[in-house]
Amino acid sequence: MSRTPQGQRASLDKQPHEVAAMFDGVAARYDLTNTVMTAGRDRAWRRATREALGLRPGERVLDVGAGTGVSTEELSHSGAYAVGADLSLGMLQAGRRVRPQVPLLAGDALRLPFPDATFDAVTISFALRNVVDTQAALREFARVTRPGGRLVICELSHPTNPLFRTAYLSYLMRWLPTAARVVSSNPDAYVYLIESIRAWPDQAALAALIQEAGWGRVAWRNLTGGLAALHRAVRD
Repeated sequence: MSRTPQGQRASLDKQPHEVAAMFDGVAARYDLTNTVMTAGRDRAWRRATREALGLRPGERVLDVGAGTGVSTEELSHSGAYAVGADLSLGMLQAGRRVRPQVPLLAGDALRLPFPDATFDAVTISFALRNVVDTQAALREFARVTRPGGRLVICELSHPTNPLFRTAYLSYLMRWLPTAARVVSSNPDAYVYLIESIRAWPDQAALAALIQEAGWGRVAWRNLTGGLAALHRAVRD
């Protein structure tokens, strides 16, 4: 882990204790920072994730990497019973202070604390790229999902327009760290977040990983020109 006077950030080998410590450090202002960094698009992306899951009242949905539970709260608007799980205790504590009605549990995406086939759906938003073993996590999501259940992944991705992609990468490298110093409780962590976005597989490559992990009917669609992407799959 890199340490500086301002804080700490995980390295791209993404060891769980490093990632958890880094998110503990940004928990206090994480939701605000995300909204500022995405110009408010994070709210629309959360709604799109809920809609893609097709949740019905009475169903059970697991929100992995839930952080402060803002995404879990959005899922509950469907009438489904939504549970959030996250590795960072700091994020969970921040969430419980502002969303005491949202069930939030400590849990590692690679070893979820639930029996087989517990949920009708599983989702993860902007957190899969922080997991040390993507395919192992995808298999673990399948384990806790009932046959016929759904998976939706919302993750930052690769803009499809070359000019837009060039401008986006310039924004990431030049302007996002500057903005993070203004609004984030740990701006150094956003250096890691930038690196993780650049290193993440594109839309087709992630779809292939999902299929290789045993999920069926894999599809995706871009959000905001590919700044983010929704991947959807079904548990065979």
